[in-house]
Amino acid sequence: MDAPTLASGRVVVLASGAGTTMAALLAAHDQPDYPARVVGVVSDQPGAQALERARAAGVPTAVVAMADCPDRAAWNVAVAAAVDVFSPDLVVLAGFMRVLGPPFVERYQGRAVNTHPSLLPAFPGAHAVRDALAHGVKVSGCTVHLVDAGLDTGPILAQAAVSVEDADDEQTLHERIKTVERELLVGTVARLVTTPVRLDGRRAVFS
Repeated sequence: MDAPTLASGRVVVLASGAGTTMAALLAAHDQPDYPARVVGVVSDQPGAQALERARAAGVPTAVVAMADCPDRAAWNVAVAAAVDVFSPDLVVLAGFMRVLGPPFVERYQGRAVNTHPSLLPAFPGAHAVRDALAHGVKVSGCTVHLVDAGLDTGPILAQAAVSVEDADDEQTLHERIKTVERELLVGTVARLVTTPVRLDGRRAVFS
């Protein structure tokens, strides 16, 4: 299966928190040679700082709160509809703390990516850095992967390693991972909008 080449590089970001990873994309899209541009930000949290960052950068925003929907299925439909408004080529989950269901995943299959603070498939889920430290790993890192119906299970697009220092706690390690994660995401998004991706089983191969 081949993911489409993305011509215009219109990116919508889904974010739940501070939006520091998203901020790296906003900074990149101001560069004249960067092939993608953030055209909208959607959050499940009305008070998310990511929304403030987007508005300050002149990027339109939308909120789809779980509490405003009768059930999770309706919320998934509403998220997909909110993203559709911006006509994106690529959807980036950057600190988005919800698992998206079939209405979204099927609509944006091959065009939605997530960034995660571990070297998947190790340590999926919301507490990846804490779990890695508890396991005693010496190397952690970050992953950018295609979104599928599972929890951090989609085909891997790019990874970068970060050494774990003896003095690390969850906060210090996470901050170092975030620094690498932002650079990895910016580079992967640029590559996605200019280069076709072929899926060979679970392997994502840039053609």
